[in-house]
Amino acid sequence: MTSGQTFQLSGRPAKTTVLFFYPKDNTPGCTTENMAFRDLHDKFQAAGAEIYGVSRDSLRSHENFKAKLGLPFELISDPEEALCQAFGVMKMKKMYGKD
Repeated sequence: MTSGQTFQLSGRPAKTTVLFFYPKDNTPGCTTENMAFRDLHDKFQAAGAEIYGVSRDSLRSHENFKAKLGLPFELISDPEEALCQAFGVMKMKKMYGKD
């Protein structure tokens, strides 16, 4: 996690934890998604929720991405796809009819 801590879903300090998954740092859609969560961060906090973004990118990539966008929440690096698999977010991509 970008804070240098290890993420554990159990025992989170907030009453609600929001995990959002995205494919890759610094891509147009993922940048837009992260900026939307950034812009709504205060409302999530007011509701007692903590936000965490998850992708397979490295911590170094996450640190740069977080600084570039001014993200007030942590990003979780999941290079082995353990968290992605646990939540079933990994799907086979089809492009032009090919897997």
